[in-house]
Amino acid sequence: MARPGRVVLAGAATGLLLVMFGKTQLGTQQAAAKVVPESIDIPSIDVEAPLMKLGLTKDGEVELPPYEKPKVAGWYSGSAVPGEKGASVIVGHVDTKTAPAVFYKLRKMRKGELVKVERSDGKVATYKVEAVEQVHKDSFPAKKVYVDDGLKLVTCGGTFDYAKGEYIDNIIVYASRA
Repeated sequence: MARPGRVVLAGAATGLLLVMFGKTQLGTQQAAAKVVPESIDIPSIDVEAPLMKLGLTKDGEVELPPYEKPKVAGWYSGSAVPGEKGASVIVGHVDTKTAPAVFYKLRKMRKGELVKVERSDGKVATYKVEAVEQVHKDSFPAKKVYVDDGLKLVTCGGTFDYAKGEYIDNIIVYASRA
């Protein structure tokens, strides 16, 4: 579990990358402005969780779901609505000080497994896992996560650094429309 004051994603780079690569997804967001993802279902790791909307902090980093709600994941609203063209990003905690959280088993996902995201319009966007990677937070692949098409699920992982009060890596699941 990371310290509450530190956001583990490279959110500050998100806006810059989207502008640099000309993929602001404004059209997608405007077309789907009233549609939001409501829940995520990952049968292979026994996850059924509500989704909350996440934005950016005042420091320009992607918000995290509150630590008081460890079984809730969050959809980054600066990304595409799952099921629409573009990068969709869903973030969840791996654990709390006392128990596993919503994405505790994320690192166990394998290529070919399914992820379903239910939307407010009643549609279900189904994705198939293409890859799972563990990367050091200093090497977070922001373009791959925030710009490239597909669903990305992100949590903390690797070794816990007790001095810093956080994990040193991120676990990222990459999935494409099934």
